[in-house]
Amino acid sequence: MPADAERPCRLRYDENAMTRVQIAVPPRPYEANIESGVLERAGAEIRKVARDRSRIFVVTVPPVRKRWGKNLQASLAAAGFEAKILEMPDGERYKRLASVEALAEKLVALRAERNCVVIAFGGGVVGDSAGLLASLYMRGVDLVQIPTTFLAQVDASIGGKTGVNLRAGKNLVGTFHQPLAVLIDPAVLSTLPEREFRAGLYESLKCGVIGNPKLFEMLEQCSVKSLRADAAKLEWVIAESVKLKADVVSKDEREGGLRRVLNFGHTIGHALEAATQYRRYLHGEAVAWGMIAAARIAAGKGRLAGETAQRIEQAVLRLGPLPRVDARGAQIVRLLQGDKKTRDGVVHFVLPSEIGRVEIVGDVSERDVIDAMQALCRISAANYPRVQRK
Repeated sequence: MPADAERPCRLRYDENAMTRVQIAVPPRPYEANIESGVLERAGAEIRKVARDRSRIFVVTVPPVRKRWGKNLQASLAAAGFEAKILEMPDGERYKRLASVEALAEKLVALRAERNCVVIAFGGGVVGDSAGLLASLYMRGVDLVQIPTTFLAQVDASIGGKTGVNLRAGKNLVGTFHQPLAVLIDPAVLSTLPEREFRAGLYESLKCGVIGNPKLFEMLEQCSVKSLRADAAKLEWVIAESVKLKADVVSKDEREGGLRRVLNFGHTIGHALEAATQYRRYLHGEAVAWGMIAAARIAAGKGRLAGETAQRIEQAVLRLGPLPRVDARGAQIVRLLQGDKKTRDGVVHFVLPSEIGRVEIVGDVSERDVIDAMQALCRISAANYPRVQRK
């Protein structure tokens, strides 16, 4: 067990609302700019960090290009950039090395050079894939993240992780490649389907559990509908989530210790995604089930009060319907052995000890996992008898 296992992890950061959040990673810190309408000024913002560049390659998916592509292109052109659009297929199942290779071939055909800038313009799949592309093409070119889903805005675009999936598991091939900047425009979420909006909220709820009780309490009490209707509150939720992740990443860029707390809900969540061939769950939905499982495991091992585990479970469930869980516990146990969080054959879990505090532990048994999966199946059958696709 590593020295930091079972160490309490309490996060502290400036709680004052702010539009620009610094991610202080050496040797080149960068900022996340969170502001409604920033997409219209993307060119000017990118010009600040890419002063002498002219060529930009925007990686996106057809739905995002159709709705927001012209806005971005106009902004880039106004700032003097020559921008080309590269499309990749939409969906988690396309987050594979083959997609990155296809994008790299397009860059070669377009004569992209080392001084170009790649923009990841889309959700987490685009951000992870374009980020990996930027880290590998000509041994590394600059990257800007412009996330267009709630999940990508509060999680995937921050921290420099890139990666693609293998059949054996999620994000098993990847790099750390920090962007020049992250531009987060809450206004683009107005066209996001409600299911994808909720998927991002689960990641914000995760941030509340691991280190921001105020954020948890707000999400525990509000409805999805009210949050979508309140631009100021939505921007606050995004900013608080980004600040927490920025604080963690600034202290531990490459997941050597503290950054592992961000995996709360992801251990079983990733296994659920793999068990269903990445076709049933949006990533945030799998994490939602993973958080309930982790809370149940923590309560069962006496690490978390039962009533607090219930608060976490109810906070997840009240945000809206989730796709069903019917995976067998033994299957999830097998998939966990291939998870990135496995060290020396031991699967490490992030378990809550109270709202705002978690522990990294290595004493979760196969029986604990199987019991948690049986609980998820019961909860799923009682609340969501069918897969929700709205």
